[in-house]
Amino acid sequence: MAKLDFVTLRSLSRLFDRQGEISLMRIVIVASEAVPWAKTGGLADVAGALPEALAELGHDVTLILPKYRVTTRVSPHPVATRWRYQVPLGGGQVEGGFSQGVSPHGSVRVLFIEQPQFFDREGIYSAHGADFPDNPARFLFFSRAAIEAIRLADLRPDIIHVNDWHTGILPVYLREFYGNIPELAHAAVVMTIHNMAYQGRYGQWVVPLGELPWQLFDWRALEFYGQINFLKAGLVYAQKITTVSPTYAREIQTPDYGHGLDPLLRHREADLHGIVNGVDTVVWNPRTDPQIAHHYDTKSFSEGKSACKLALQKELGLPERPDVPLLAQIGRLDPQKGWDLLLPVASEALARDAFQLVVLGTGQWHYQEALTNLEKKFPKNLRAVMQFSPGLAHQIEAAADLFLMPSLYEPCGLNQIYSQIYGTIPIVRRTGGLADTVIDPVDATAKKPATGIVFDHADQAGLKWAIERGIKLWHDKPSRDAMIVAGMSHDWSWRRSAVDYLKVYESAMSAWVHG
Repeated sequence: MAKLDFVTLRSLSRLFDRQGEISLMRIVIVASEAVPWAKTGGLADVAGALPEALAELGHDVTLILPKYRVTTRVSPHPVATRWRYQVPLGGGQVEGGFSQGVSPHGSVRVLFIEQPQFFDREGIYSAHGADFPDNPARFLFFSRAAIEAIRLADLRPDIIHVNDWHTGILPVYLREFYGNIPELAHAAVVMTIHNMAYQGRYGQWVVPLGELPWQLFDWRALEFYGQINFLKAGLVYAQKITTVSPTYAREIQTPDYGHGLDPLLRHREADLHGIVNGVDTVVWNPRTDPQIAHHYDTKSFSEGKSACKLALQKELGLPERPDVPLLAQIGRLDPQKGWDLLLPVASEALARDAFQLVVLGTGQWHYQEALTNLEKKFPKNLRAVMQFSPGLAHQIEAAADLFLMPSLYEPCGLNQIYSQIYGTIPIVRRTGGLADTVIDPVDATAKKPATGIVFDHADQAGLKWAIERGIKLWHDKPSRDAMIVAGMSHDWSWRRSAVDYLKVYESAMSAWVHG
């Protein structure tokens, strides 16, 4: 991957301004989903919010996404461009194009890769519970089409930031097929891992499908136990790697969390950075949130949260009880989220009338069935709303006293952050981003006051102990209020995270110039 002299000179001139400081950058972020256009998980939140935050800091930012059917339901609609290109795929040529739009705040250019055969369908990655069988072809096409769009739109990026396995092949195409094109050759690549469990592993038939050189089907490049691994490809070819919390960055270098790629991540430890996700503090703000019953801040949360709690109890048909804590859980009904711990512990506590519990989420049917049965057994203490409802999520965060996140692993997590913003005390397991964003009283310092309850062991005893601590804290109003103020006062904005990403971008540019 040798670089030409003119590329080196141009990169150096871009990297430093006249005062020797880092200059503004041209950044292209490529992702398979982003809010508000398409979402299945946390990747969409990051890909939607980070570009806006970088643009607010003065950088030239473009976001590239597939144009899914669901994308066309978001207003304003993208505007078609005249640009067309051919992507080699499976021995033939697949034609594509791109539409152009802007982000909700108008500060980010958005290019939507068009290919109706691949993207104009219901579902993003799957339908009826099964992955689309042509996902390898879809995201091989998307990765190379994104490069074509960058070239045709004359973006000339300093940084191309790819995300998860869906775009892992992009840096391979960039270096192997576009390395001598001046407007692309100087771009450094940063890759973000949002969840190591999803790697894009497919048979070696993907090599000819993607028209990749066979010499790359090697353990030092794309091969992984006889398969192609899209995520591994990105980890090998990117100049720098990020993931969504410092603790998760350490965890994925171990066999327990690395899903087979931990040796590679240990090898690249110096290039791996953990950056905690930010949140949209305009959308998630109890002072202005139009979806909650009563607005409040750090001085008025006692009255505000009490009003929100009573409103939610009324809406869900629960007894209006200010005398017991209201606990909440929002998210996927999935083993990762600790439901095998939470269900038996909750059942025992509900039988003792220790609290009320509200659950919002969808997922595996046996968890839904168990919650339905528990609700029938404890109708005055439990409500399980098994659907996707952003508005109700806001109402629950504002109303709840304690929020449960006993995850077995959690790359970053967002609800524990939303909870702190809304004055709801999180109870979390010490893993991934939960460990980085919630401070237990035992770990608190003058500069880092306690913001929640943290437990270590992923077992029922650990969770039960943590809930009991949380309930005891709730009855101790001075300690409870101090913890609420600490969480609500923290800066959870994307600006903080964007500054950390910029440092990684700068490092990647320097590594590519001097590598």
